[in-house]
Amino acid sequence: MNIAGALGFHEKARLLIINADDFGLCHATNAGIRSLFEAGFISSASLMATCGWAREAALWSASHPKWDVGIHWTLTSEWDHYKWGPVNRGGSSLSLVTEEGYFPKDCKTLERQADPEEVRAELRAQVKSAIKMGLKPTHADNHMGSLYGLESGRDFLNVVFDVCAEFGLPFRLPRYLLTEDGQVAPPELAEQALRYAKAADAKGVIVLDYLYGLRFPLKPGEDYESVKQEYVTILKSLKPGVSEIIIHPSEVTPELLAFHGQPEKRAMELRLLQDSEVIRVMQEEGIVKIGWRELQHLQRNRRYRRNK
Repeated sequence: MNIAGALGFHEKARLLIINADDFGLCHATNAGIRSLFEAGFISSASLMATCGWAREAALWSASHPKWDVGIHWTLTSEWDHYKWGPVNRGGSSLSLVTEEGYFPKDCKTLERQADPEEVRAELRAQVKSAIKMGLKPTHADNHMGSLYGLESGRDFLNVVFDVCAEFGLPFRLPRYLLTEDGQVAPPELAEQALRYAKAADAKGVIVLDYLYGLRFPLKPGEDYESVKQEYVTILKSLKPGVSEIIIHPSEVTPELLAFHGQPEKRAMELRLLQDSEVIRVMQEEGIVKIGWRELQHLQRNRRYRRNK
């Protein structure tokens, strides 16, 4: 399926979703993401329904329905001094948590121990929690990639596609896999990505053409200028079709400093989207910024036509 064409654009158009992850993580992150929305620098954000400041983010989103906000499905809890656990209260979540009752710190642990039906129940619970707070989610994606099987090879994507189909949510998955430097992935990995995309297609779930993100964490010697140039390089290398760039912006306050290992990187990502050079490159490259809502409307319209 040519998504750009289905959306009414030329098949060679370069369409870009700029998504701010981790909405709801903390108040500082909420403030940073809100400021980017209000200034028009981002296309969408995704909500961590499991976190302590999720309610603030969800209520703000409910009162600002023109902004695209999806669900950032979260099944890991990576910070030592700030933890969270399942939203699902209606059944067992024992395979999803540590002895303390929190999600595990790393993806490999989650992949190895999680029961698929408990994953399903938790994903549904996170969506329902956001909806009960008034959010109308436009899409779904995944915190730390814990559902993709990247660490152990054991993925939960069939469950993901079921839940996406149930709630009418397109999902963050690249149809065409790229390496970190933007090149086409090795054949075996590229073929695997296409298989996953076809599985999503079979369930009526729309996925991306390409997915990009800034490297994390900062490496020795990296600074704001090097991060900006990495972002500019991504913009210039975008391919025809629908791409998403993942960012993690935040204001830096004592709250963020209390738990985050590299708060300066989040400050850089907040700053770079407002940088005049970045804005100029977007314009010069003819990149068209869209949101997840356009993909959601396409997905729901296709489903309606099939069911008529």
